[in-house]
Amino acid sequence: MISRAIHGRVCLGFLCLLLAACVGLPAGQSERAIQVPSPNHNARRPNFVIVHDTTNRTAAQALRTLTDPAREVSSHYLIGRDGTLYQLVNEERRAWHAGRSYWGGNTDLNSASIGIELDNTGAEAYPEAQITVLLDLLKELQERYRIPTNNFLGHGDIAPRRKVDPSRLFPWERLASAGFGLWCHEQPLPPLPDSFDSLLALQDIGYDVSDPAGALAAFRRHFLGIDAEGEASDAERRLMQCLVIEKRPKPVS
Repeated sequence: MISRAIHGRVCLGFLCLLLAACVGLPAGQSERAIQVPSPNHNARRPNFVIVHDTTNRTAAQALRTLTDPAREVSSHYLIGRDGTLYQLVNEERRAWHAGRSYWGGNTDLNSASIGIELDNTGAEAYPEAQITVLLDLLKELQERYRIPTNNFLGHGDIAPRRKVDPSRLFPWERLASAGFGLWCHEQPLPPLPDSFDSLLALQDIGYDVSDPAGALAAFRRHFLGIDAEGEASDAERRLMQCLVIEKRPKPVS
């Protein structure tokens, strides 16, 4: 009798494992990611993706920071230099990665975004293995949540001056070519209207212009791959205008 009871429990356990395999992971979890749960999150709905640099030298160091309750910082994903994908927070939960932020009138990007940390010091090139996994993940997220093309941003875009990641070395043009992010595709650049205003253009793109120099610096880092100060040049102003035009809703054919 005892032998039959044990056999029954073993069979039941095996059946549960089979059923779990059929059901798969809970909604909001990537099958490819190593699950490293972080306690730092609460409920939210994603409509943006924000890319970050860890500024750490190893993924292990970044994982310790992102899962430490005392640090009160987290992200949904971390991608190592070797392309290893870690998930720390369920996509349906609100991770704490954006902080004080602004984009296009939205002042709480944590509640509206998925945060992705890249294992990078902020002063090095991004390995191909890492970018390949990032592109795959962005495709998953875009399809899962129908995230608009223009809503793939960097931490430095939503927090000018306060944050400068990802660095000027990040391949934004490559991401935009794959459908993730705003980019100017018109060449030559369109002429400027007489009424053009750089500050209004940056605001139309989405930047917080309460610090004009900070917004311009973030724009240059993202769309030109440079860190620079000073007034906007004519070419930069024309690029702003092109981005404003690109961001407008396209007519349905």
